Amino acid sequence: MKTVDDKVVVITGAASGIGRALSVDLARRGALLAISDIDEPGLAETVELVKSAGAREVRCDRLDVADRAAFATYAPAVAEQFGRVNVVVNNAGVALAGDVEDLEYADMDWIVDIDFWGVVHGTKEFLPHLIASGDGHLVTMSSLFGLVSVPGQSMYNAAKYAVRGFTEALREEILMAGHPVGVTVVHPGGIRTAIVRNARTSAREDHARIARYFDEQLATMEPEQAARIIVEKGILAGKPRLLVGRDAHAVHQFARLAGARYQDVFAAVARRTKPPKR
Repeated sequence: MKTVDDKVVVITGAASGIGRALSVDLARRGALLAISDIDEPGLAETVELVKSAGAREVRCDRLDVADRAAFATYAPAVAEQFGRVNVVVNNAGVALAGDVEDLEYADMDWIVDIDFWGVVHGTKEFLPHLIASGDGHLVTMSSLFGLVSVPGQSMYNAAKYAVRGFTEALREEILMAGHPVGVTVVHPGGIRTAIVRNARTSAREDHARIARYFDEQLATMEPEQAARIIVEKGILAGKPRLLVGRDAHAVHQFARLAGARYQDVFAAVARRTKPPKR
């Protein structure tokens, strides 16, 4: 795909963060947008921003990506309204902090349903439309934590590793079939979004301290910059695996060099820096 001008782009999780920044960036580039989120007030704000950015046409819907039946209704409705779907960005995601021994099953199900099954639903329901477009691109949102694991993020790691494996296998299937669809899995590092402030935690974690630590120490890139990289190097340049942020590149390279021993290093660092449990 050489341009997103006049392309129909679907973005989940568009009420804030990277999803909102992608919506605005793509609107400026001439894309027609179908954006969704469960946060209706935030989504309404995004609609106003993309209109100010020059969006030619924007459709907005309240959509829970974990709801398979809702996605099965949403995808054909978008395709019918616009006549085609060229790009799908499975961006919606949540976070969950806590050691395995402290986590509740309900919270573990919650994050997997959104971060993994939400990506599967968006991919499977829209894939026929991407293929039919003759010029399609699929973006899935993994994480730096889909490349390396850290203590206290077991279920987030699990979901993001799963997104990576799912997407890479799908890309291979598309290459084998010769479908006209590019595929990119994105691994952002620390991006200044509200994902940690809106996260769930185990009862033993100090949510406020974890959020403050992320915002002050780990979130190093603005979502607008991340969005620009995803559009230009992912959708337009077609990179199969896209790391976003110097931290993502540095940590990934360290883990590759250290092998499994990176886990010992990460555990030692976390022992010194991670906010204490209640």
